[in-house]
Amino acid sequence: MAVLEILLEGDERLRQKALRVRNVDASLRQLADEMFETMMDAPGIGLAAPQIGVLRRLIWVNVPENYHDSEEPEFCLAIVNPEIVKAHGRAFAYEGCLSIPGWTGEVPRAERITVKGLGLDNKPLRVKTYGWAARVIQHEIDHLDGILFLDRVEDKSTIVQVPEDEEDEMSGEAAD
Repeated sequence: MAVLEILLEGDERLRQKALRVRNVDASLRQLADEMFETMMDAPGIGLAAPQIGVLRRLIWVNVPENYHDSEEPEFCLAIVNPEIVKAHGRAFAYEGCLSIPGWTGEVPRAERITVKGLGLDNKPLRVKTYGWAARVIQHEIDHLDGILFLDRVEDKSTIVQVPEDEEDEMSGEAAD
C-alpha cells in the first residue's frame, strides 16, 4: 500500500466533477485501500478520490465512536457512486478539509441522510445515518462534484485560520 499525495486548494482537479464507476474491480479496491491509508495517515475522517487526483466517484468515511463527545457510534465505510436520496433537518458545524489545511468554517448540512451506492464488494448499499457521519458523507460527495466546504459557508466571517498547534485537533472539526 502507499500513502498518496493529497491535492491542495488551487489544483484544478478539485473543481472537476468525478466520473461514475461502472464496476468495482481489484484496481478500484486497491485504490480504496490506498485512500484509507492516506486518510488515516493525514489524519482525517473522510477522503474523496478527487482529493488524490483520481476523478472517480469513490469516498471513504471514518468517524470514530463518540467523535467530539457526540455519543455517536463509529462509522467506517467506503462508498462507490454515493448518492443522497433523503435528507432531513439542518445543522451548522465547523468543518475542515485535508485539501485546505489550516482553515475552518461553519457549514450548514442536513442532520440525517439516506445514501445509496455500491460497496467495495460491488453490491448495492443503502445507509441511513445522522450527525457527524452524515456531515462527512455530504462533505465528501461535494468533493465528487467539485465543491469545497468553503463554498458552502453561508457566513463568511466564520472562516478562520487555525493556529498550527491546533491543526491536529482541527483535522477532526468535521469532514476530511
